[in-house]
Amino acid sequence: MSEFYDERETRSPEARERALMDALRAQVRHAKIHSPHYRETLADVDPDTLLSREALSALPVLYKSDLIDLQAKAPPLGGLATRPAADFKRLYLSPGPIAEPEAEHPHWRMERALWAAGFRSADIVMNTFAYHLTPAGFMFDHALAALGATVFPSGVGNTQTQASAIPVLGITGYVGTPDFLKAILEKGDEHGIETGTIARAMVTGGPLFPSLREFYAARGIAVRQCYGTAELGLIGYETEPGAGLVLDEDAVVEIVRPGTGDPVAPGEVGEVVVTTFNAAYPLIRFATGDLSAELDTPSSCGRTGRRLKGWMGRADQTTKVRGMFVHPRQVAAIVNRFARVHRARLVIDEDGGADKVLLKVEVADGDEALAAAVAEAIRTECRVRGDVAFVDPGSLPNDGKVIDDVRKLEA
Repeated sequence: MSEFYDERETRSPEARERALMDALRAQVRHAKIHSPHYRETLADVDPDTLLSREALSALPVLYKSDLIDLQAKAPPLGGLATRPAADFKRLYLSPGPIAEPEAEHPHWRMERALWAAGFRSADIVMNTFAYHLTPAGFMFDHALAALGATVFPSGVGNTQTQASAIPVLGITGYVGTPDFLKAILEKGDEHGIETGTIARAMVTGGPLFPSLREFYAARGIAVRQCYGTAELGLIGYETEPGAGLVLDEDAVVEIVRPGTGDPVAPGEVGEVVVTTFNAAYPLIRFATGDLSAELDTPSSCGRTGRRLKGWMGRADQTTKVRGMFVHPRQVAAIVNRFARVHRARLVIDEDGGADKVLLKVEVADGDEALAAAVAEAIRTECRVRGDVAFVDPGSLPNDGKVIDDVRKLEA
């Protein structure tokens, strides 16, 4: 049996890019006709001109944080869907609240990640994600069923019952958060329950710390992690421990400077922006709010797709200064005013209980006139006054931070 889910995983990068751009043009064309939101926001976009990622980068970004407002104005799905809400298979409500629809299978495309983790039709899998309100349980349930595996829909909580089910049902696999399996296994140890049949696990929704991976390895459990969201489905998945995430074959993933739609260079940390090809619920340049960086080499597993370094924090660094909310997009707007400015980082500190605002600006030839102009831009864009400090190009940390709040806030 092949170690690859399908032949697309080993095609040439050029063939993959052609296929992605073909799918992108078709999705934009479809969305402009059938989605009220995209009919308006992409009104001036000619789908036939979307021949490259550079062309894609000119399209507007849809921020996850915007979904709440969109859905409040046009409930329940914000005008994004191409069909009435009643025509979807299921509707979910995640914290926010944010509504998410489920169309016909496959909707979230988790099969590829599970296959890479070694899940097969002979497996009996404990799915510990919730099956109510939010879609995580069904995201993996559908994918496991598509692989022919048997699912034990155990959901969250009750570690002793979960541990007891392992020998009774002959469970061989686990799906859930990285740390919950450890809690189940330790509960089994505490009560003398045999849990050694579990051989593989797919984890997501939290950090897989090296010590945790070592704990599972010592028990003979091969753990892989994947990255996705309720709206987008699968984004990337691990094929080798700690070797980054191979991107899904049915998504265009960009890394952009937080607060903008501008792609960054490979290796530079930025926000993950994704376009998928779900015809019922188009998401075009959807900003996840997560930080990552693109790795510039292919995986040694033989898959030829692009890779992400992994989850590296949150891009939504919004903070409040002197009673005003300050957003990464405002910092980006300041940078865009000045051709001489490369990057900037807004540092928020405090002195004697008073907020201090300092914009560190990468510029090769700063002068007093530029400093004054940037300071005025801070006041105009952020509605707070701040100081300006020039730093050498390339000297700001490569961590994706646009706003760095270093105040020691009281607990």
